[in-house]
Amino acid sequence: MTVSTTSIPTAHGVSTRTHAIVLVAGAVITVAANTVIAVSAIAAGASAEFHPLMFVIFAPLTLVGYFAAYLGWRIVRSRAANPAAVLRVLVPVLGIASFIPDVVLLATGFVPGASLTAVIALALMHLVVIATIVPIALRIAPVR
Repeated sequence: MTVSTTSIPTAHGVSTRTHAIVLVAGAVITVAANTVIAVSAIAAGASAEFHPLMFVIFAPLTLVGYFAAYLGWRIVRSRAANPAAVLRVLVPVLGIASFIPDVVLLATGFVPGASLTAVIALALMHLVVIATIVPIALRIAPVR
């Protein structure tokens, strides 16, 4: 007699455990990609003292943005009458809105060490979060 254990499948035939693994793997990839951006920006002349490019600052914020985006995706998916249409508008609008603090930072320099290179790196970090969470969310929480 053979005994097998499996995770409970979700409505899409993929287990909750698989969802969690894919989501966490995506988070790790997102932080790694943002690390490459930060290191590259510093190598290109951004100040190493610019706090938003420090791992201890950007890694937790990357994770907050990543998981908040996934949570928002799930909320829209479960509550909107036409979630695909809502997300087609919401994702780009929020992506563009995420650049507003970067533009303000560039214009005012309110964070010491802010430079064009550093601010472009921050904007790219926002794009990395979007570019990783959207395909992952589509895969593990597809819209109707």
